Amino acid sequence: MLSRRNQRRKSKKKAINAAPLLRMPQIKWMILLNICALLGVSGLAYTGVLWVLAQPVKSVRVEGTFERVSAVQVEAVLSPYLEQGFLSLELADVQAAVTALPWVAYASVRRSWPAALSVTLVEQSAAARWGKGGLLNVYGELFVAKASHIPAELPALNGPPGTELRVAQHYFDLDAQLQQRGLSAVALELDARGSWELTLSNGIVVRLGTEDVDARSARFFTALDRVLQPLAEQINYVDMRYPNGFAVGWKARGNAAASAAEVVEPNA
Repeated sequence: MLSRRNQRRKSKKKAINAAPLLRMPQIKWMILLNICALLGVSGLAYTGVLWVLAQPVKSVRVEGTFERVSAVQVEAVLSPYLEQGFLSLELADVQAAVTALPWVAYASVRRSWPAALSVTLVEQSAAARWGKGGLLNVYGELFVAKASHIPAELPALNGPPGTELRVAQHYFDLDAQLQQRGLSAVALELDARGSWELTLSNGIVVRLGTEDVDARSARFFTALDRVLQPLAEQINYVDMRYPNGFAVGWKARGNAAASAAEVVEPNA
């Protein structure tokens, strides 16, 4: 009996002394506090960012030398964007809206801290009139279809819709050659049939027709240098639509002549 009791006591002691199968994890309070602090700071930073993004644009500064674009026009275009967040505002959209204004060739938009926009404008440079009320820039682009004011000194170009660049390029080429001779081109027209007519600063009208326009232009400048320049004040028009020469229409009545050895009916 004693031996059994001793065995039971020993087995209980072993059970008590044995290591537990499950242990509670040790909490590292310092790490936990650091994580909580980091989350708190991140939350505050996120809230701050949202607050900054939501701040509206409070002022706009427009820079550049311009005469045709008014401050009222710029303010009207920018008005829908001013209530948007300073940082969330899409600058590309603002730039596109400002560039779409008449007479604006280029616009750049940038943020200016803390809550302002800086807008820089470059105006179009009008190189010629187009049709009744349009304006072309130096690249031959129609940037105003109906201008309220057209400078009187601009040359008058005209042609079917979509020919603006073609007519402008031809005008610049002809005018450059005339400038070398102390003259200039004041008008160039391409009609619906494809016929060209040039008007010089001395009032002479040059009819170039529809065919071989470059060759006819070259023949005209040769004739101008050799024959026509001294007679310019008496000439009303020069018709280059002849295969082997040209015809001259004089200002005085009853005095029409041709400077070519052969004169035939003009070609188109």
